Amino acid sequence: MSASSLTLVVRPRGRPIKNLPETITVSSDASTSHIFEEIAKASKFSIHRLRVTKGSDGSSIHNVQDVTVYDTGLRNKSAVDVKDLGPQISWRTVFIVEYLGPLLIHPLIYLGRPLLYGTSAPASPLQKLTLALCVLHFAKREFETVFVHRFSSATMPIMNIYKNSGYYWVLAGLNLAYWSYGPNSPAAKPSNDLLTYLGVVLFAVGEICNFDTHLTLKNLRSPGSTERGIPRGLGFNLVTCPNYMFEAIAWIGVALVNRSLSTVIFIIVAVGQMGVWAWKKERRYRKEFGDKYKRKRYAIFPGIW
Repeated sequence: MSASSLTLVVRPRGRPIKNLPETITVSSDASTSHIFEEIAKASKFSIHRLRVTKGSDGSSIHNVQDVTVYDTGLRNKSAVDVKDLGPQISWRTVFIVEYLGPLLIHPLIYLGRPLLYGTSAPASPLQKLTLALCVLHFAKREFETVFVHRFSSATMPIMNIYKNSGYYWVLAGLNLAYWSYGPNSPAAKPSNDLLTYLGVVLFAVGEICNFDTHLTLKNLRSPGSTERGIPRGLGFNLVTCPNYMFEAIAWIGVALVNRSLSTVIFIIVAVGQMGVWAWKKERRYRKEFGDKYKRKRYAIFPGIW
């Protein structure tokens, strides 16, 4: 097929987009990212705020380099619908901010014990260990956000930063820290050495294996691309998302160390949310890869869920 110039009819969908062009002209062999560039240039909107779908069937057109305009089925005079997704913020920024909360809150509440609890008694060994585990966990999260994770989408709606940060800052930050470092906390009492050692082992195994799964997921996608692959490696033959399984194991280790109900509550909420994400990913894998993908019966815990 020889390249030809296509005129696409551009239609708004949802909220009005100022300066949205009525038509754009693109080459049939240009990548679909060129559609986004032309619309963004004319409308003065960020590419990341635009969702483009085919007017004929509503299927999404993705902002990628490896799919041509012709490949999408668009032809001369075809219509595309453009939706304004609203103000956006990068995924990386959201992750950095949401993990920064508990990373700072735990040391602040620990150091502020005399003011918060009115006690001059030193923190117990378990409370010191709880602080170390929580700081290590969220420092690892920040490291992975900056140096490991590759995101299939560049941005998300800006309101997500408030929702995500509220979850981490309140539930993993204030909730865990306040009830862990007080003089009446179970962690302030003498430790059970067996439970403590088991908790530290579970935490270490969970964090190391979780990091390994994140490296596996990273290597599925080359820098700057949005292609997806089938993950294989540690835990991926057992469940859809072993990264969530190992995350839960690490937090069970923290719960055995500080023996606080607040940690158990956080684990229950976190596992519930991760389970929803894992089943969505399982359905996506089945749809996207078909028979190439070995279907999983369990999303995050073998034999359980």
